[in-house]
Amino acid sequence: MRYLPHTKEDIDSMLKKTGCESIDELFDSIPAKLKTSEGLDLPASLTEWELNAHMEDLASQNIACKNYQCFMGAGNYDHYIPASVQYLISRSEFATAYTPYQPEVSQGTLQGIYEFQTMICELLGMDVATASHYDCGTAMAEACLIALRKNRKTKKIAVSNLVHPYHRQIVNTYITPSGFELVEIPSNASGLTDIDALAQMDDIAGVVVQSPNFLGNIENLAAFKQAADDKKAMFISSFTEALAYGLLKSPGSLGAEIVAGEGQSLGLPKSFGGPGLGLLAGTKKQMRNLPGRLIGKTTDANDQEGFVLTLATREQHIRREKASSNICSNNGLNAMTAAMYLSSVGKIGIRDIAQLNHDKAAYLKSSLMSAGFESAFDAPFFNEFVLKVPEGFAETRSRLINENCIFAGLDLEPFYPELKNHYLFCATETVSKDQIDQLAKEVQS
Repeated sequence: MRYLPHTKEDIDSMLKKTGCESIDELFDSIPAKLKTSEGLDLPASLTEWELNAHMEDLASQNIACKNYQCFMGAGNYDHYIPASVQYLISRSEFATAYTPYQPEVSQGTLQGIYEFQTMICELLGMDVATASHYDCGTAMAEACLIALRKNRKTKKIAVSNLVHPYHRQIVNTYITPSGFELVEIPSNASGLTDIDALAQMDDIAGVVVQSPNFLGNIENLAAFKQAADDKKAMFISSFTEALAYGLLKSPGSLGAEIVAGEGQSLGLPKSFGGPGLGLLAGTKKQMRNLPGRLIGKTTDANDQEGFVLTLATREQHIRREKASSNICSNNGLNAMTAAMYLSSVGKIGIRDIAQLNHDKAAYLKSSLMSAGFESAFDAPFFNEFVLKVPEGFAETRSRLINENCIFAGLDLEPFYPELKNHYLFCATETVSKDQIDQLAKEVQS
């Protein structure tokens, strides 16, 4: 870190330009009640090298997942990232790329987005995909707004309470100020969204269901599609673990009109909870409703292949009042990373990785049940599941973190009070059999 302080001469020159006698006078326009009269209680100043040492000391207090065994998921997953992806994405032409405001000049950027959109469509079974969004929560909120705009006779959107709690909060933040209402579809005793409760709801513009849901269980998306159709509501499918669709039927094949999900598993590191990658895809019918931009492939006057910005429904490109979203953005670097990851592992690779995730999770569940844990639900799962833990597990978990560098599951009580003493466990391909056996041994002792 380098300091670039203003000298007294610099300050005097600026004050003279503004016509003020002092710095205090410069800020006279700020009401007195908003100013502190006692000053700030700040520690003594440090030299640059003392500050660097202080920051390093603070940083050392953070826990790096790579040094710990992590058996938690809940929307953020630890996966191996091919070395080719890490190398390629660090190249300057990718790392410094920005939104192409003169798009056709930026053929490399357009092709990268085009390839990304194509692979996301194949993964999710959809016709079109946007360039990318911040994360799953913002992508889902945009999907809900599309449903509400389509059905203007109602101001309600029905969202399963097994959609990630944070994503439900984001949707609520988006739609409530506009006079819309989020109504939650409750879950049932099987750890699945209660489709019978949905049948009792009226005047809803859309239905949002996550699969695998927050408890790790796989929902019957085809049944919810039928239920949404019966209500003349748009069916929106969500997910937080993109690799699940290396094994599961795609949401598009099960009738989803819009799919909003999280792409962090596709080559992005688990660094401080991110970065995220919002995936948003739809049927051809929804093409002009999707926010952001869509890249297409064509030929020029010389019959040479090229890429074009086919649609751009954001306010930087069209009039603000005509934009489908005024706060969407393109996580270009993250989208490029996902495209590189999918290209590197290929169709067979993603299926093999998905199978390994499920097998590791199944072995973890069996091992913990042998150690005295109880299965909470019998529904099929992918790489996450819920177990009822023995009495005193919270203390055991704290010990494992402090002494064994093991994160053993996520306490579900803060999210679902009725699930007291229930924890959400996860295993991906990064967890070894020996590590699973060690965890089972530690919680049994």
